[in-house]
Amino acid sequence: MNIAELDSTFIIRLMYATPDNFTGQLLYTDLKEAYLHPDAAKALLEAHLLLKAQYPSYRLIIYDAARPMSVQKKMWDVVKGTSKYMYVSNPSRGGGLHNYGLAVDISIADSLGHPLPMGTEVDYMDAASHITNEAKLVREGKITQQERENRILLRQVMKSAGFDALPSELVAL
Repeated sequence: MNIAELDSTFIIRLMYATPDNFTGQLLYTDLKEAYLHPDAAKALLEAHLLLKAQYPSYRLIIYDAARPMSVQKKMWDVVKGTSKYMYVSNPSRGGGLHNYGLAVDISIADSLGHPLPMGTEVDYMDAASHITNEAKLVREGKITQQERENRILLRQVMKSAGFDALPSELVAL
């Protein structure tokens, strides 16, 4: 399902439609819209509505959703043989949830459409993007308390809507 057709207030900024991503390449040459499996799309809409009910001026920003396997291969080629390989699903093993429209990379935007600070970029591939040790990351000065609170808000609305994510991926949602 096309996410924008569910609610026109979603902000769609596909990060792989520009070279400003971890690969440094334009990966989506024709893809301009974000799609999800119908079950994931409905859950995302519910999360969006929950967020807007709590914070009427906030919106979800969609950075990536269903991903073609051809793009997955290009991403894998960038990380294979490096320490970053664990962040990208191997296409020869069937890819990952993005390839089936069951994962979405998101953040929260304020009333002006600016992303709330989360402590890392959306496709950051290191321990600071993990949700398992956020209190420690705050103590070490790697993220701020406000960034942690923004992450918690995002997690709360996503989980309340039925999304469960892997610890290393939820912040990138």
